[in-house]
Amino acid sequence: MKNVAVIGGDGIGKEVVAEGVKVLRAVAELRGIELKLHEYDLCADRYLKDGVTYPDDVRAFIKDECDAVLLGALGDPRVPDMTHARDILFGLRFGLDLYCNIRPITCMHERLMPLKGVKAEDVDIVVFRENTEGIYVGMGGHFKKGTPDEVAIQEDVNTRKGVERVIRAAFEFAKSSGRTKVHMADKHNAMKHAHELWIRTFREVAEEYPDIEAHHVFVDALCLYLIQDPTQFEVIVSCNLFGDIITDLGAALQGGMGMASSANVNPGKVSMFEPVHGSAPPLTGKDVANPLATVLSVGQLLAHLGFPEEEQRLIGLVREAVATGNCTTEVGGRLGTRATGDYIVSRVLS
Repeated sequence: MKNVAVIGGDGIGKEVVAEGVKVLRAVAELRGIELKLHEYDLCADRYLKDGVTYPDDVRAFIKDECDAVLLGALGDPRVPDMTHARDILFGLRFGLDLYCNIRPITCMHERLMPLKGVKAEDVDIVVFRENTEGIYVGMGGHFKKGTPDEVAIQEDVNTRKGVERVIRAAFEFAKSSGRTKVHMADKHNAMKHAHELWIRTFREVAEEYPDIEAHHVFVDALCLYLIQDPTQFEVIVSCNLFGDIITDLGAALQGGMGMASSANVNPGKVSMFEPVHGSAPPLTGKDVANPLATVLSVGQLLAHLGFPEEEQRLIGLVREAVATGNCTTEVGGRLGTRATGDYIVSRVLS
């Protein structure tokens, strides 16, 4: 029995996760996968009602009993300091030590490719973003806050363990998937302590993989090259902040954030899967949100559970949905959120 926790989140998060759950149930039914879903009401509404963000009993159950988590978008203008979102998202990422944020950049159809002279099939990149360290750990503070002399300090935390394990994961993925190149993006020319660790570790780990080309590129140059010629990239690894920027830029090459899936992984342990778009409050309840990133995230979840062939099948069905217009208007289709999910389910069961 596989236990999967489901947290719909806020705004359109609930809507797209509902479609992802439909697809997940359909695959499990068709393939005879023993699957139990545990749905949790953790969101802004809950926080505003009783102050609950990420309770200890849920935290313990997910850590000790679950195999995976499917998470929707978090964020609500009624909670401007994002207390609930931070507690839930960081509680999962840091609490479960989900050190690999894996973001595929795959273009599903020619009409989604914004670059002249680049074919959809030419863009097939996987980004490994370090997910538990860097500038996002929240270390720092203010001095003389609110005065003309205010000082704000944000610490960038990088450990040898954290840097090495995500770099090694990128090389291992390249090796296992038949890819031949790994690029590492940093800024060690300006961040000579933190990112000297990155470049040194990258070079040392690369020596263990002589059959894979190892390339270093500064992150600003990489962003330029990604637009000039994305075909040169296969696997990219970077720190938390830069990985966030690179992957959001990469989403522009695949039809926008509504097509961008992600896996937050601790290999062999409970891991979390989520579409990476926002909660989009203005779109809530209008049946227009694109659920395909969630479907792709469900595919990654299934691969994590030991069914990689089901991920490949869902990728093919998403490609088909876009090609035939059985998708939302955002990516050139004619359907709403629910109908798009229904189309994928119908094709899974056909």
